[in-house]
Amino acid sequence: MLRKISVAAMLVFATLITVQAQTTQKFTASKINEYGLVYTLPNTVVDVTIEVERTEYAPGEYYLYAEKYLDLKPVTERRAEYEIKSVIPVTRGVAVDSCRYLVQFKSGSTPYMMLNASMIPLAINVEDVPSAGDVSLPKSVDAAPTILQTPYARQAMTSEMIQASSTAKAAELAAARIYELRQTRSDIISGNADQMPADGQAMKLVLENLEKQEEALVAMFVGTISKSTQVRTYTYTPGTDDETIVIARVSALDGLVDSDNLAGEPVYMSMKVTERGTLPKNEKGEVKRFPKGGLAYRIPGQASIKVYSADKEYAEFDCPLAQLGVVFGLDPGLFSDKKAPAYAVFSETTGAVVTIGTR
Repeated sequence: MLRKISVAAMLVFATLITVQAQTTQKFTASKINEYGLVYTLPNTVVDVTIEVERTEYAPGEYYLYAEKYLDLKPVTERRAEYEIKSVIPVTRGVAVDSCRYLVQFKSGSTPYMMLNASMIPLAINVEDVPSAGDVSLPKSVDAAPTILQTPYARQAMTSEMIQASSTAKAAELAAARIYELRQTRSDIISGNADQMPADGQAMKLVLENLEKQEEALVAMFVGTISKSTQVRTYTYTPGTDDETIVIARVSALDGLVDSDNLAGEPVYMSMKVTERGTLPKNEKGEVKRFPKGGLAYRIPGQASIKVYSADKEYAEFDCPLAQLGVVFGLDPGLFSDKKAPAYAVFSETTGAVVTIGTR
């Protein structure tokens, strides 16, 4: 019979959870805990990290005169556009309270288990647990200041532009200033300026300043475009049957929002079961019995998961899922054999046996 944790064993479990200070913990079967170790099998969840780029368009104060003086098409209204740049799905295991078990070893033996902070098994009788590895995830990035938000914009403004009696007059003066700056740069580069910079470094600084002033004045006509990124992670807990859900939405006003915010365009996630875990069979094709007092582990199933919107697919991958599988067990006597104790490594994501052997 599969041994789920009893009320009495909860006392043992209570003494164990108080020492959860590190991500990986070692628990040894001993007389103190009556040679019993408590652990919890996981279900598999999918964390979906979505990165959205926000592009904000802002008109310049002289946009009505951009075509007249500069022959350029300007931004005519303030608006923002959002575009999904990346979708990164990552699976992980989440402990399930109803799948908490106690495994009892022979008295006098000292097998040990490596558990994570949620009491999910990582290994037994081996401390060198392979790391799952960190996934590089994007981070939100604020928009950089536009050229009109820098000191160059103030430097480019002349007293005549500031004191102009109308926007039309100020635009005319600003356009004239642009051509004046361009001529000054051209004269310095060609060596025809009345006052040349003292050396190469000084010339570089002067030319950079003139270029930035011109850029600021041009932005007063054509407007500015600034970009920032927004990143959010949504957690999806797959069920046991095929399904399609709205994992998130992208709003024209707020970017990434929750799935129940109907103001946004939906981002879908579909899960299709491709294989269900089954209990092992013996040579006769009969389902094996669960070992007496066995160390429970999962035999997971497989699913195909896809993340997409109405017009684009962002991610598609196959992965094992604990909840699509079954629970079977290993004979605990394997791990307390005095001559050749076995060891095993488990998947933190599914609870499956990854490696088993003897030393």
